[in-house]
Amino acid sequence: MTVLDITQHGGTAVLTMNRPKARNALDIELREAFARALPTLRDDPTIRAVVLTGAGEHFCAGGDIRTIGSGGSQGDIFEGRSRIVAMQRWFDELVDLEKPVIAAVDGVAFGAGLSLALAADFVLATPRATFCSVFARVGYVPDMAAMYLLPRAVGLARAKQLAFSAQVLGAAEAEALGLVHQVVEEGRVLDAAMALAQRFQHAPPGAIAIMKSVMNRAFESQRQDVYRQESLAQALCRESDYHKQAVRRFLAKEPAAYQWPEGR
Repeated sequence: MTVLDITQHGGTAVLTMNRPKARNALDIELREAFARALPTLRDDPTIRAVVLTGAGEHFCAGGDIRTIGSGGSQGDIFEGRSRIVAMQRWFDELVDLEKPVIAAVDGVAFGAGLSLALAADFVLATPRATFCSVFARVGYVPDMAAMYLLPRAVGLARAKQLAFSAQVLGAAEAEALGLVHQVVEEGRVLDAAMALAQRFQHAPPGAIAIMKSVMNRAFESQRQDVYRQESLAQALCRESDYHKQAVRRFLAKEPAAYQWPEGR
């Protein structure tokens, strides 16, 4: 049994955290599995979208407290820093993956589990899903980029409230804040995530990659910087085979290869 199952269904890769007895908490083995998997997903042109989910009844309960131990048992203080830096490397790969990432959340998404959800471009959740920046309960600060991603998802004031209080959010509350894209009925969240991922099968991969890359950095960019990125990106897209085929279809009055269904 692997701690991170990877399957491919057409153009969709499904990553399933597979430690259900530990509520899919991130231990060293699972972190290392993410580090190995993400470069492969990045470099495989047959993968158009990624679905991230957890085995069993939960998404991810955060860091495995049994492997974290108490502050006095970790050896040299720089060892702890090195472990966080190693985690940040593969987590950046997930955040910056130039393909749509969809989190299918059931049960808890606490601590680092919340960060994994925040790394996704779309979060689908069941009504029983709960979200919590739980770090303050154990005297930690939010890690795995939560202090960067959470304010961008829900706004600075709300992010402070959630981080300072370690308040638990239900799925409906998370949807109202914009943290969750859609609440899906019990037992259907993975199917809904797969259906959403399938919508990108015929999307322009180069254009999607550039959109995600630019938007991920938009809050740190000056407007004129985005203009420059926009002009270079549009020049690239204009010469792509995808664009040329789309123009041919338009002029021939053929349906577009990529059309988003009505609704969500």
